[in-house]
Amino acid sequence: MSGTQSRKSITKTESDEPKAATRTASPRIGVLAIQGDYDAHAQALREVGAEPVLVRKPEQLAEIDGLILPGGESTTFLKFLERDGFLSSLREFVQTKPTFGTCAGCILLATEVTHPPQKSLGVLNATVERNAYGRQIDSSIHTAATELPGGPLEMVYIRAPRIAKTGEGVNVLAQRDGFPVLVEQGHIMAATFHPELSADHRVHQRFVKMVRSHMGRSSR
Repeated sequence: MSGTQSRKSITKTESDEPKAATRTASPRIGVLAIQGDYDAHAQALREVGAEPVLVRKPEQLAEIDGLILPGGESTTFLKFLERDGFLSSLREFVQTKPTFGTCAGCILLATEVTHPPQKSLGVLNATVERNAYGRQIDSSIHTAATELPGGPLEMVYIRAPRIAKTGEGVNVLAQRDGFPVLVEQGHIMAATFHPELSADHRVHQRFVKMVRSHMGRSSR
């Protein structure tokens, strides 16, 4: 091998290593950018060390390590997803990849939706009641203890759903009035409030940690 070839080989190997390290350190996490404050989610992800990707097409799901389903109006979400042929790809994604649903996103993940009933992705073993905490005018900010380290957490509620019941495998991380408001189940996470509207990014930090862990298992 010539000296020039050797230098090229070394250069290629050295330049590849930092990219691999960066890839592991900064997971690519999508935010479904159909409605809701997806930009606020993206900013929160940046601040906790992830690379946000605004997802508007089903083919983008193959390029990300995890996904956030933001707040908005769950029936509108479904209409857009069905119209664009996105729903089947999303169903497949949430079966195996880390997914975090907030507010309307939590509704979409549930196995059962009430008030009124609607179809969903059916991966979170829970019954979720739509608009249980009232209309837009009833929006509020609460601070409560959670299972997350770091003390009480600020929680912003806007036309929030209620997790009326949870089933096997669901770990409750926070409650309001005796009902779960932040839960985990394997590679699924859900909140009935809007963590993206708070300066406290511990919830996003928790999800990024879940995504990193999943990436580590997948690479073995």
